[in-house]
Amino acid sequence: MKRQILPVFALFSALACAQTPPTQPTQCDLPNGMAVIVQPDHRAPTAVQMLWVRVGSLDEVDGTSGVAHILEHMMFKGTPSLPPGEFSRRVAALGGRENAFTAKDNTGYYQQIPAGQLEAVMQLEADRFAHNQWSDEEFKRELEVVKEERRMRTEDSPRSLMNEAMLATVFAASPYRRPVVGWMSDLDAMTPDDARAFYQRWYTPANAALVVAGDVDPAQVCQLAAQYYGSIPARQVPVRKPRLEPEQAGTKRLDFKAPAEQAVVSLAFKVPGLQPDSDDALALTVLAAVLDGYSGARLERALTQDHGQAGGPVADSAGAYNGLVGRGPQLFMLEGVPAAGHSAAQVEAALRAQITLVAQKGVTEAELSRVKTQWVSSAVYKLDSVMNQARELGSNWVQGLPLDANDRLIARLRGISAAQVQAAAVRYFGDDQLTVATLLPQPLDPNRKKPRSIPLGELR
Repeated sequence: MKRQILPVFALFSALACAQTPPTQPTQCDLPNGMAVIVQPDHRAPTAVQMLWVRVGSLDEVDGTSGVAHILEHMMFKGTPSLPPGEFSRRVAALGGRENAFTAKDNTGYYQQIPAGQLEAVMQLEADRFAHNQWSDEEFKRELEVVKEERRMRTEDSPRSLMNEAMLATVFAASPYRRPVVGWMSDLDAMTPDDARAFYQRWYTPANAALVVAGDVDPAQVCQLAAQYYGSIPARQVPVRKPRLEPEQAGTKRLDFKAPAEQAVVSLAFKVPGLQPDSDDALALTVLAAVLDGYSGARLERALTQDHGQAGGPVADSAGAYNGLVGRGPQLFMLEGVPAAGHSAAQVEAALRAQITLVAQKGVTEAELSRVKTQWVSSAVYKLDSVMNQARELGSNWVQGLPLDANDRLIARLRGISAAQVQAAAVRYFGDDQLTVATLLPQPLDPNRKKPRSIPLGELR
């Protein structure tokens, strides 16, 4: 499991503006509803253009899981003026690199180019956002790439399969229960018109933000955005139904059997996401960092180090993570891999014991100071990347946060007290908020064929 300290940096790294400014970001929205956010940074002659669409697997409906992701692939397959693959070839010819990503909350497309080539990639991106088209045969070929991607990244990984099944167990109503890549049965049934309908429904200027960071002039960027994106016709964003998660009424358990060498136990507690009038989510984020935010943190010391106890350490590895922000419900995760001679049940008990210890005795001021200092120092270094600056601004826009969200969050985080962390440990870790998934290793099949490796150029 990734250490908790890393995911939250993306929210806080603009703190470094006070140390080595780039200039503060500006926003100039277009009449058709598209947001345009510009972050000047003149330290190197490079620029990043990112187009964010506030649509992801959260917005899919049953039977078409994976359609947001396959559409992301199809956005590289042409327009009336560009044949399939020509977009990528032209970006490369400009000296740039490009790719895209699909998540639960959003889809994003980006190019990093010499700053003098920004206008050229803006013209290319605006063209495919407004005029994406492809043949049925092109869709069928790309769908097979996506299926192979699912086989390679999910179906050939016992832990990924367990995590997928776990989310489907945790959530009853929230679309977060579905995998971003889609269920294989839905991919098998996917049609070109499913993707075209999703594109027509959600790829509208009012549901998108253009983020440009780097060696650029904000006024010029706004002028170019108006020129290339401003003529895209406005359409209303469809009304989103809430699909709220019902209150859980007892512990859920999943025993997941798969060929594997080691067991894994994963605990998911339903917790609140970031709210303007509550710091509970930030206190939970600090708690996760105290448990697993640095080398030698509590879980590592308590579960994986040999303290001379009979049988040795209980786990080979252990981790914690808190979902701070999202358009859907959030989880606090604990995970562990049992060491030889120990069971998944023992690891589960040891993980929960560490939460109980915080609930009873709290955390130290030294621990609080350490994780906060790490956040700040990593934030300073992270701002060296214009890609990270663009990614943070786009992610904040997706969540409906203001341009100065990072500074506000850092200020709130600095104020989190040991008492708040202890209170969160008391409040959010009851049995009725818990789902436990256990990977039960099955014998490995020596004759099982490995999936083919997908060339990097095919992966999105």
